[in-house]
Amino acid sequence: MAAYLIVDVDDLMEHFGGHGISIDLQELAVGLRGGAALAAGLVSAEQLKAVAAANWQTQPAGRSGSIEPEYVFKAAGYDTFDIPRRKNLADALFVNYFSYDPEPVDELILATTDTELIPLARRVKTTRNARIRMWGVENVLEGTEFADSVMFQPLSTLLGIQQTKNVAVYIDFENIAISLNEQGYTVNLDMLVDSFARQAKAHGAVIKSAAYAPWGQRGTLPPLVDSNGREVADEAQSRLMMANIDPMYNLPGKNSADMRIAKDIITDSSHDDAADIYIIASGDRDFKDVINTLGRRSKQVILWAVRGSTSRQLENNPNITIEYVEDFTDLKTHQSLAAAATEEHEGEVDTTAFTPSQWSSVILQFDYLANLRGTNTLRRDQLIERLMDVGAVISRPRGEDLVKQAIAVGILRQLPRGKVMINEDYSVVEKTRLIRDRIVLRVLNTLNVRRWEYVNYGFLLKGLTMDKDLDLPGLNYSDQWRSDWIDCLVREQILLRELVPHRHNPDDLVPVIKMRTEYPLKMTETEDEPETETVEENWSGITLDDLEQMDTETADMVRRVVVSVEQFTSFRGFDWCPLGSLHKRLRANDRGMSFQRAVEYLIENGSATVDEYPNPQSEYYTKGISLEMDAPIVRAIIDDRDAFVRLLLQLYERSIPISGQSIRMLDGNIDWDLDLWFSVMETENVLNAVPGRAGQYSLFRTHHTVTLVAEAMRVERMGRPDK
Repeated sequence: MAAYLIVDVDDLMEHFGGHGISIDLQELAVGLRGGAALAAGLVSAEQLKAVAAANWQTQPAGRSGSIEPEYVFKAAGYDTFDIPRRKNLADALFVNYFSYDPEPVDELILATTDTELIPLARRVKTTRNARIRMWGVENVLEGTEFADSVMFQPLSTLLGIQQTKNVAVYIDFENIAISLNEQGYTVNLDMLVDSFARQAKAHGAVIKSAAYAPWGQRGTLPPLVDSNGREVADEAQSRLMMANIDPMYNLPGKNSADMRIAKDIITDSSHDDAADIYIIASGDRDFKDVINTLGRRSKQVILWAVRGSTSRQLENNPNITIEYVEDFTDLKTHQSLAAAATEEHEGEVDTTAFTPSQWSSVILQFDYLANLRGTNTLRRDQLIERLMDVGAVISRPRGEDLVKQAIAVGILRQLPRGKVMINEDYSVVEKTRLIRDRIVLRVLNTLNVRRWEYVNYGFLLKGLTMDKDLDLPGLNYSDQWRSDWIDCLVREQILLRELVPHRHNPDDLVPVIKMRTEYPLKMTETEDEPETETVEENWSGITLDDLEQMDTETADMVRRVVVSVEQFTSFRGFDWCPLGSLHKRLRANDRGMSFQRAVEYLIENGSATVDEYPNPQSEYYTKGISLEMDAPIVRAIIDDRDAFVRLLLQLYERSIPISGQSIRMLDGNIDWDLDLWFSVMETENVLNAVPGRAGQYSLFRTHHTVTLVAEAMRVERMGRPDK
């Protein structure tokens, strides 16, 4: 079966370029060839004779970059036919491909947008049941002799090409958000972003979309919420990027975004492959000159604006199309949101991550003023002034926006004569106060109980990890969460963060947390319920067996610490082990405060000393730990360690696989905590898990500790009478 595909490359590319359609040459070549083979009923595209005709010397590269178009078609399985003079195209193709071929054609497909190749349909010898197709844009066969004999099919259908114009979108996000808020709408970020993306696509293929705002600048934007009313201003950039809208930063201020957008539009529209339609989302009249420039460049201009916040000059400009944001976005008003906030969702558990937001500022600063004044109501202007003082908002209008929306979502309650009060039953208020109180309480307890001047930042993070009161859905799930809330309390001027010189290395600054003495707190828990986690335990006189009953995790960590320190000092000939390195080694087994508790237990029972030691590798002293080897606790743990290693050596010498079962067979009278001791031996590299054999281990026979125990066993055997 003879089947031909003739592609008029020059004609197709000229058509696509003239209509602003960006085409990938490789996709075009592969798509046409594959579609032709399928239309001809061929088993494989290799059975198709595909010809790509063009003046290849003048054919520009498409999206394929620096690869010449001729080689793109060659790589896709085409014969590339060079035709410098287009008016001879049909004749040249006939002579080269059909005049000397005695086999009649069963399928002939002409991919072109005009009539220049149609004469081939008359001249090519075909079989009685042959089919001739024309793949084009418009049906130019109508009214010709070929109208009934040649099948026309639109290229857009065959290749999935959308005959649309390219669109570029420039969003003055600060202007739109503030304008919507001033017109009484709550700015639902998710809904707004989805509407922007959907409305842009309705005008064509979006090749650029950017949103300009002072991202990350606290208090410059009105509250941005999600569909649940959660304030998500800090997530705005990531949510925009997920919708393929690039967040572009500009300095705060009315003209900053305007100038940046104007510059980008003028630059972008000057290129040969510039968009056909420019959408500007803003109501500022400062874009008049930009719109005039786009008009001179034959570009269509669409303005997205907010009613009541749009320049009359723009609204009266006949050269632009205005689409109002509130018409294509189903935003809720403050009033409707306030009504929805009064409905309680009983039985529902909110598992969403609860992170700091602008609502946090409203709640924390309301409490500051209320505690300072000894009242539970405030005037709105007092709260707004306080929000401005701490930098939660940059201006009074933004403060009014924030308070207005806090009332709308139910965080504040509106009272007569311009007063507001906090809604103590609202979940956001309850969670914010809980987090603040737990963090502040931990700082206060640490400062009071330990008599420290400040709390190390890392120490505070670690302490909060163990706070059972914060063990709620969406709370206390990572160090980043804890760090964000500590930073929030610093930002809200409740805590004070400073960088202080390290006591052993003044050039090294470390972050610490202090309480602001001027912050008025009502913390009854501080006096009545000091936390056990931050109060020093009295471990003196408690045996290891007693500790096992009281706190198994700490007792296990005591064993790990003793074994690890003894191995380090014995192998290296040191008197002490660096405390930081020890903790790093055992961190995987440190659940909460067990490492700190274990060290304190050893110190209070005269089994270890923590001190500053001269470091031979540094000019500064290093905090380290040394063991009192004659202390009963240390001696008992080391004896247990050696006894366990002896069991391992016995199995090794008998070539018995090391496992829990084999240990019990050797020593059935001793109640070993095998999970613990196998774990200790793995941590200290005495044992290694056997790959693919769960529960089996291999012994590192030349390990320092193993060697010492083995030598002791050899000496004992040599001293026996029967030896």
